[in-house]
Amino acid sequence: MSSARDIGPHIQRLRKQRRMTLDDLARASGVSRSMLSQVERGQANPTLATVWALADAFGIGVSELIDQAGPERAILVSPAAQIPEMRSDDGGCLIRVLSPGDSVGRLEWYELAFQPRSVLASEAHARGSREHLTVLDGTLTVHLEGHHMEVGPGATARYPVDSAHAIENATDRPARALLIVAF
Repeated sequence: MSSARDIGPHIQRLRKQRRMTLDDLARASGVSRSMLSQVERGQANPTLATVWALADAFGIGVSELIDQAGPERAILVSPAAQIPEMRSDDGGCLIRVLSPGDSVGRLEWYELAFQPRSVLASEAHARGSREHLTVLDGTLTVHLEGHHMEVGPGATARYPVDSAHAIENATDRPARALLIVAF
């Protein structure tokens, strides 16, 4: 979205096409009526959470809502505080979810921050799924069906993940990586 002025009229068009009032859209999205009114008039720039809630209320993907808003290009910035985070079972790996919600199950990407001697273990993904692990700092070991491969800084490992697998930091130093999962 290039600006609030671009997305606001698009949201209003979608709302009217669906014969929804501001109150209807507020109930369906959980976004306040006054915020919706300000966004539609270009007086407020919606957060990622607001855009996501509106796309869900319209039954469309976030990218579809944004792509139609701007004349040629869309730029959506997610502030660091709004990036979802979770931890591995052992608590030693912080996982930041970088991919948008509408890509889940197709293409997902993550930033991984491993403490020393920590493991991110995963169950099998869908048949044909692959991971692409790029180590930014430190050294990680990929475990897959009895095979173990060390991956150093700047290197990328690509491997099938339709069976149980794990990424381990077996060293005494922290490690960071980017992980892409293609389903």
